[in-house]
Amino acid sequence: MINLDHLYAEKSVFGFFASQLSYPEKQTFHPSVLEESIDSSDPAYKDVKRYWDLMHTYSLEEIQELYTHTFDFQKDSTLFMTYVKYEESRERGQMLARLKVLYEMFGLIMPDNELSDYLPLMCEFIYAAEWRGDPRAQQSFSMLLAVLEDGSYNLMKALEKYDSPYYYLVRGMREVFKSCIQQEVPAND
Repeated sequence: MINLDHLYAEKSVFGFFASQLSYPEKQTFHPSVLEESIDSSDPAYKDVKRYWDLMHTYSLEEIQELYTHTFDFQKDSTLFMTYVKYEESRERGQMLARLKVLYEMFGLIMPDNELSDYLPLMCEFIYAAEWRGDPRAQQSFSMLLAVLEDGSYNLMKALEKYDSPYYYLVRGMREVFKSCIQQEVPAND
């Protein structure tokens, strides 16, 4: 079960993940971006800091090349979270439609040129959405995080294989997912 209050408290870090997983621009790596998004007590901090330090050893042009090579030219390290599992199957189309409906339910209008399983978009949705007090939130965000968890596992494994700095970013994101899972305590009979 998702702890929606904890997920809400992590909104700023999802904004950070969205920006870092989008095509890199100069402002993506401004020092204030990390400082304003995550602090040392966050479950993702260790991995995110490792990613951040590694990325600062590259020039912006090198980072842009790395990004394009990693996410656009490697089938197994795609940023589309349902692609590895479903590829172009009917099930993927159904999942994309369910995600789009979820976004719209919470006020996000999907860009026409974007697929709903695009990882930066999913992170941006968590960052921007307002779900507190909405009775649909538990079921909706459970489905969203299940897609994220499943897709990001495959992505993380591919990034590890390529020895990519993005591995640490995705691993940190997965730590945040884990911290938002609330173990259900069995009722005493």
